[in-house]
Amino acid sequence: PADRTAPRLSTSFRSRASPAGSTVAIPRSPARGPARYLRRSPSFDTMGDNWCTIESDPGVFTELMTEGFGVPGVQMEELWSLDMAVEEKNAPMYGLIFLFKYTGEKDERPTEEAADLPDLFFANQVITNACATQAILAVLLNSPEVDLGGTLGEFKAFTREFPPDLKGLAISNSDSIRTAHNGFARQEPFISEEARTATKDDDVFHFIAYVPHGGRVYELDGLKKGPILVGECEEDWLSVARPAIQQRINQYASSEIQFNLMAIVKNRKEGYQAEMAVQEARKTVVDAKINGAEAMDVDGTDGFVVAADVPGAEAQRADVMAKIAELQVNIRTEEDKFAAWKQENMRRKHNYIPFVMALMKALAEKGKLAPMVDKANAKAAEAE
Repeated sequence: PADRTAPRLSTSFRSRASPAGSTVAIPRSPARGPARYLRRSPSFDTMGDNWCTIESDPGVFTELMTEGFGVPGVQMEELWSLDMAVEEKNAPMYGLIFLFKYTGEKDERPTEEAADLPDLFFANQVITNACATQAILAVLLNSPEVDLGGTLGEFKAFTREFPPDLKGLAISNSDSIRTAHNGFARQEPFISEEARTATKDDDVFHFIAYVPHGGRVYELDGLKKGPILVGECEEDWLSVARPAIQQRINQYASSEIQFNLMAIVKNRKEGYQAEMAVQEARKTVVDAKINGAEAMDVDGTDGFVVAADVPGAEAQRADVMAKIAELQVNIRTEEDKFAAWKQENMRRKHNYIPFVMALMKALAEKGKLAPMVDKANAKAAEAE
């Protein structure tokens, strides 16, 4: 079940795709506590536990992680390349998420046995439209540096010993995860009671994740039996992931298949603020040297050594002030970006249907709606 996600692609192409295969969902039950992750029924209700289509967008995924899942200190960033400058700007990267047009072509690469990797979270995808959320979970739940918060922390602990299929089932039956995902559901004026299978004319998209784990890099694809070993790594895991992703990009670019690459990274603003505190501490000790005060021992200078003479200290101060100015710009940029994301997400979630219906009713009452419809139909006929 690949995603119907409306992708935000590097080619500026957008599409709402149809699911590859029929929808599979588990009926709800009044279960509470950990048992709520394992509700199973002999017959699957395809309408009972729908997972909606959501747009592939860094702002959407950032809010999904931080507000939906309750994971602090992370954000999603769209990557236009994997060169060193991009990697340095986004460090640390906890994992990469690759979106591509799903063709169903056979993949002969061997998979690892999930049972041999007990500390690696890998789940099979058992529901349609959830592969974006599942790829995000694959990165978050395999990042020991990330504070998972209560929801995902409990989920990871409870599913630790599960095989991949039961982990996928647990995701599908997690009320909190599904509610967070469906928080970005589009408001639709008409609701279809019929689950539709994708045809050859539909654009179907899929998400996979790349994560470092235990000195290796793995590709995590919920449609596969298990994780795929990309290669061995030491400290720079991106140097191993980069060729594999570039190979995929070259493959899809040659066949004109749209794709997109994103990364889950540490919250940039928090990182800039931490660096700002270091620079402010350095400025304090440098100013003391320039003003002839006694040497100061200030915490947080990160091993900074003040120059022995005043001219040297003045040069250091100029360098520190330049870095502070740059950090201030970076912090404002992040604040503006998050504000724009928040506004866009509010518009995505807002129900405009009552307004549209009231407007059409008002136009009809004034006798203006029918002429507008006729004009639109005539214009459409001319275009044909």
